[in-house]
Amino acid sequence: MEIFKSLKAHKNLEVAPQMAAYMKNHFPFLGISSPLRKELSKPFLNEKTKSKSIDWDFVYECFEQNEREFQYLALDYLISMKKYVEITDIEHIENLIKTKSWWDSVDSLDQIAGALVMKFPELKQTYIKKWMRSDNIWLVRVSIDFQLEFKEKTDPQILAEAILANLGCKEFFINKAIGWSLRQYSKYNKAWVQNFVEEHRVVLHPLSVREASKYL
Repeated sequence: MEIFKSLKAHKNLEVAPQMAAYMKNHFPFLGISSPLRKELSKPFLNEKTKSKSIDWDFVYECFEQNEREFQYLALDYLISMKKYVEITDIEHIENLIKTKSWWDSVDSLDQIAGALVMKFPELKQTYIKKWMRSDNIWLVRVSIDFQLEFKEKTDPQILAEAILANLGCKEFFINKAIGWSLRQYSKYNKAWVQNFVEEHRVVLHPLSVREASKYL
């Protein structure tokens, strides 16, 4: 595929180890900065997104590549196509959340999960409730964070349920997600977040309380 060849042609072996180290060496990198990657992929994505149907074969091909930039390419593509998501795409998102998982990819997939639930609210009762009780920390994180862009349309009931299902958890990425979600929602419903934090302060992780309280 030409876009793959283009990215590989711009690899930087001096920068790649630094990028890998930033991600705790979970993945190899080509060493391409985000601005350069976006510049290189812009013509390809402009053409690719003319279709109103997500090309999942392309997405999975990107995820099969070794270097992390290819997963970023797939995520850039998915974000640009999120208005075209269909309810069955939730299965693909679940698969991707569990594939080559780290905060960088999962936080991008948050946006797609959010777009799906906004379009198909019934997914809250099926996938989101399943994810919040999963043994996979990344599915849990998305069940808490998927409403980050919902603003005043945030469903506080499902947010509370996701948080309460994970109280006492010692996992950093889950406790951080709890704090972020509460902090974000406090911009639109300060009283609800303040009451929630006060009611559960004793059992909320200090990290969650600290993040949640930023705008209170």
